Amino acid sequence: MGVINHIREIRQTKGITQTKMAEDLQVTRQTINAIEKNKYNPSLELALKLVKYFETPIEEIFVLEEDESDRKH
Repeated sequence: MGVINHIREIRQTKGITQTKMAEDLQVTRQTINAIEKNKYNPSLELALKLVKYFETPIEEIFVLEEDESDRKH
C-alpha cells in the first residue's frame, strides 16, 4: 500500500509552475518534482501546506493506494 498524489494535475490545472509553487511553499523545485513523481512523500506539515495552497481537500490531493490483500477484506 502506498500514497499517490494528484499534485501535478492540480498544479497544471491552476496554471502554476513548479518554480512558482516551490517559491510559494519555500521548498526547492526538485522537492516539488520528486513529490509529483511519487519518489518522495511530503512531511505532514508540507502536505497540510499543499491543502491550503491549492484550497483543495486532502483526499483530492492524496490517495491511499490499496494493494490486492486490502481489497479482499
